[in-house]
Amino acid sequence: MEKGVKRVMIVDDDESVISVLKKVLEANGMEVTAVTNGKDCLKELEAGFKGVLLMDVVMPEMDGWETIREIVKKGLIDRVIISMLTGKDEPDTKMADLKEYVLDYIKKPFKSTDLVEVVNEYLSYLK
Repeated sequence: MEKGVKRVMIVDDDESVISVLKKVLEANGMEVTAVTNGKDCLKELEAGFKGVLLMDVVMPEMDGWETIREIVKKGLIDRVIISMLTGKDEPDTKMADLKEYVLDYIKKPFKSTDLVEVVNEYLSYLK
């Protein structure tokens, strides 16, 4: 990752969630890519994206878990730190075999200050 560049990709099928997240993250100096499905996420990764993925669990066509499986299968997992966005209180049981690839869950709704703090921490893990 280019030194000093803070890249975040939002993967969510809800345009209103994307809009809010993008506004908050860009206001805090982050370069934001937003896609509405797992297939477009994979395209961005294959095109060279490296950074933090904030990925919704529930999406049509390819959900967050299927997307992670494809990221791993294609050998792209070393490019990203993944945090799942969820409205659920309990982690999804599908996470069991993918736990090593997901850093955290961010529960919706969230405070923007908390989100920025967490994303900055995740960005510090990338070299």
